[in-house]
Amino acid sequence: MAQVLEFKLPDLGEGLTEAEIVRWLVQVGDVVAVDQPVVEVETAKAMVEVPCPYGGVVTARFGEEGAELPVGAPLLTVAVGEGAEGHRPAADPGTDGGAARAGEQPGAGERRSEGSGNVLVGYGTSEAPARRRRVRPQGRASGAAAGSGTAGAGTAGSGTAGAGSSGAGVPGRANGRVRVAEPVDGPVPVISPLVRRLARENDLDLRELTGSGPDGLILRADVEYALRAAAAQGGRAAREAGPHPDGTVREQALAATAGAAATGSAGSAVPPGDVRIPLKGVRGAVADKLARSRREIPDATCWVDADATELMRARAAMNAASGPKISLVALLARICTAALARFPELNSTVDTQAREIVRFDHVHLGFAAQTDRGLVVPVVRDAHARDAEALTSEFARLTEAARAGRLTPGELTGGTFTLNNYGVFGVDGSTPIVNHPEAAMLGVGRIVPKPWVHEGELAVRQVVQLSLTFDHRVCDGGTAGGFLRYVADCVEQPAVLLRTL
Repeated sequence: MAQVLEFKLPDLGEGLTEAEIVRWLVQVGDVVAVDQPVVEVETAKAMVEVPCPYGGVVTARFGEEGAELPVGAPLLTVAVGEGAEGHRPAADPGTDGGAARAGEQPGAGERRSEGSGNVLVGYGTSEAPARRRRVRPQGRASGAAAGSGTAGAGTAGSGTAGAGSSGAGVPGRANGRVRVAEPVDGPVPVISPLVRRLARENDLDLRELTGSGPDGLILRADVEYALRAAAAQGGRAAREAGPHPDGTVREQALAATAGAAATGSAGSAVPPGDVRIPLKGVRGAVADKLARSRREIPDATCWVDADATELMRARAAMNAASGPKISLVALLARICTAALARFPELNSTVDTQAREIVRFDHVHLGFAAQTDRGLVVPVVRDAHARDAEALTSEFARLTEAARAGRLTPGELTGGTFTLNNYGVFGVDGSTPIVNHPEAAMLGVGRIVPKPWVHEGELAVRQVVQLSLTFDHRVCDGGTAGGFLRYVADCVEQPAVLLRTL
């Protein structure tokens, strides 16, 4: 007798309370193994694949791609144990899942029902719970199972905007002309989850668009074109409606304008051409953290120009020797850890509830990394115990993972001090915002040739501006100035670092 077990969105750690479904990796009726990834979700910190702790047949999915689920909400249900094959829905030739599963070998009932060996917060490795759940009858539409993968339910896999879509009559694009596409049956030709999300957020039915991509594939440009056309038509409708004899605007014109321009945010309308961007995911997390930093931390900034000519020469000499190349950011990180050893006040945090300053005995060094998903701050653990070569390797690994969206929550949290190299953007200076709950951040501008008085004579030297923003609660300006001056001395005379090696 098969059991139907419910797999809930696990606690991904680090205080995360919700996640957005980016991509389903399984369909209803698929046979899954223990620890097999079943869904890709995006948290406020990283993109992760979530493995299922049960092995069996997927009987339902909950949530469409692009939907946000709170921790503890159902993700899917799995039939495990003997007879699990009986819970597999009949193959539907109109879905990609039915054809793909036609050749699968039975045997889900032979799979063990033990718990996962891949530990998730809230799931562990214990035996699967012995609770039973009633399987929803097939073919029954249910709001809770909107993402279950059944035909006609507005599944994420089909790319529809959902049953509540109100995009009837929205123009599509074909060969550069505006036209209204006839509704189509079967899967919508769209691949990108971003395209589906954009359409869903604007109540646009993708079935009514004609794609300009290969084989009619609907591209993001097609959706944006349709939205602009709809907004323009709505604006004209409102202007042409004119006032009613009783002084009111025609209800139909108002409805057309609202339907074309409204974004669903607090019922407000956006003029044609304006765009609303939801503050969620990575961008939302960054916004919350920066706002909290400004609210809670009484920060101050000091800066100094430094002659980095000798530092650049030292790096060139290191890289001319045999062995791995040393990055500039690794040398700057080594300077930071040496400075923090001298000025530990800046390697701390403020416990507001206990009204205490907590000084750390280790340096977990965060560094700002710009990615396609936004700004992230990976953390190099125990940076104080690494040499320049080890730091270079770890910076490269974390940067690659950040750009690929593979950073784990643990690699994005726990920093005690942050290094921000904004010189890569071609700017000289900045006033960094402290990365809450840390106490300080060092900013480094671009290194450029400038006139400089060197040994009593005017010369062209490689000059960099260094900025330190610090929490004034943990120290006074003398300490902050001493830290920054030491960093500048190491930049100008790298031999100063030999004292700490």
